[in-house]
Amino acid sequence: MPVVYIVVPCYNEQEVLPKTNKRLLDKLVSLIDSGQADEKSRILYVDDGSSDTTWELITRFHNESPLVSGLKLARNAGHQNALLAGLMAARESADCAISLDADLQDDVEVLGEFIKQYMQGCEVVYGVRKKRATDTFFKRFTAESFYKIMNHLGIDIVFNHADYRLMGKRALDALHEYREVNIFLRGIVPMIGFKSGTVYYERHERAAGVSKYPLKKMLSFALEGITSFSVRPLKIISNLGIVISLLSVLGLLYALVSYFAGVAVPGWTAIVASIWLLGGIQLLCIGVVGGYIGKIYSEVKNRPRYIIEAYLDKNDSSIPYIKN
Repeated sequence: MPVVYIVVPCYNEQEVLPKTNKRLLDKLVSLIDSGQADEKSRILYVDDGSSDTTWELITRFHNESPLVSGLKLARNAGHQNALLAGLMAARESADCAISLDADLQDDVEVLGEFIKQYMQGCEVVYGVRKKRATDTFFKRFTAESFYKIMNHLGIDIVFNHADYRLMGKRALDALHEYREVNIFLRGIVPMIGFKSGTVYYERHERAAGVSKYPLKKMLSFALEGITSFSVRPLKIISNLGIVISLLSVLGLLYALVSYFAGVAVPGWTAIVASIWLLGGIQLLCIGVVGGYIGKIYSEVKNRPRYIIEAYLDKNDSSIPYIKN
């Protein structure tokens, strides 16, 4: 039976964490009792620089149960980096790691299905939502549009899959080889390859607390994914420049013909409108190019993606055990 680590990134989750821990602990115990998971399996909470009592709760859970581990980052590194930190820590001790959010929206009752497919040879198992009936129209429309745009741009991404997934030891080792600073795991994991499977589940309402992904963060996350895995926006800018240049030449020919035909009429509105249009397009294109240059700037500095401040796990001797 495999050693399973359930990796849960947390950022200011003090309201929901007690409920989450109870649900996950009960589920992990049942998996161990049924022979689906080894007794060395753990729940690994990753505190992403929380400013509330999240780490104190994780420490208490760890002291109360040997099945609970904790990883504390020195500062807020972002959801994707926190998740990566947890997966890389789990990689040292686990046969496979299952990642999910702390808000209990992902159905923990299907954890056994992930492990079953892993035992059948799948190195990666994706958790995919059956439907989005509980979402508002705006959230459903924007989310589905995001997946369609990503696929249109040539990015291999699983539709309606977030970060609820299982990764085996080989997949985790392969993920370790990806060194970019700007990470987007939904795009990186499908690039790894290996045999994969899918578990469909119903997504629930948040058990407590508030979402850490407002509209602004969702848009930033979407842009991060697009610019991290596709240069097609740069090609679109090039094609747009060609089209506008051709239209400009046609406009110039029309102006010359009108002038020599004696029918030229002053067109202040048209001139101003065209200047504003072209100016706006130019600023947009500069912004897109600037986004890619900013990513290059971040990558060449080669700064660490996260710093581990404390690690509570009696299984792993490769990282110093810290008892608070």
